[in-house]
Amino acid sequence: MKNHRPATSPLHSRHQQLWTRRQLLLAAAGGSLALLFGLPAGAAVPPAEQAWPVLDAVQQQLFPDEAEAPGARAIHALDYLRGVLEDPRVDQADKDFILQGVQWLEQLSQDRHGAGFLQLEQPLQAQLLQQIARSQAGENWLSTLLTYIFEALLTAPAYGGNPEGIGWKWLRYTPGFPLPDQHTVHWKLPR
Repeated sequence: MKNHRPATSPLHSRHQQLWTRRQLLLAAAGGSLALLFGLPAGAAVPPAEQAWPVLDAVQQQLFPDEAEAPGARAIHALDYLRGVLEDPRVDQADKDFILQGVQWLEQLSQDRHGAGFLQLEQPLQAQLLQQIARSQAGENWLSTLLTYIFEALLTAPAYGGNPEGIGWKWLRYTPGFPLPDQHTVHWKLPR
């Protein structure tokens, strides 16, 4: 994850608790999401390139464009998430959780509607996501995606989200200066 906050911040601590709870849920009963969606525990994680269109559609459902507000696509939430999933410092289990969620969603979509998530009309997509949110594991998956959407909305543009400060403009927020650029983002600085 592109960690834009100090490791000791309350938000970071809360984020770490979510990961711990998620890992506990997945370990208990062979994977809560696997049980919820009827998939075998330990099912293969789909390649990220196959997951991007579905993740994009889920992000659009979670944070849609509105007349006066940028949505997930406008804030480049998918680009930001791609950066998170490609970051070698992010735990592989955390990356797998996000990608496995795509497979679970696709399987549930097939089981309920006989079509993949992308083939469903938006109201059916929303219903499916609401159904997923009723389980603890599904709620954690959606919460994780929302966390990264909000990070994309609020981050410095050098991290891949919030192009030209679109999120800041919408929120009427003035960021502190100096802002990181492509050469001074935290993962390029010496430790």
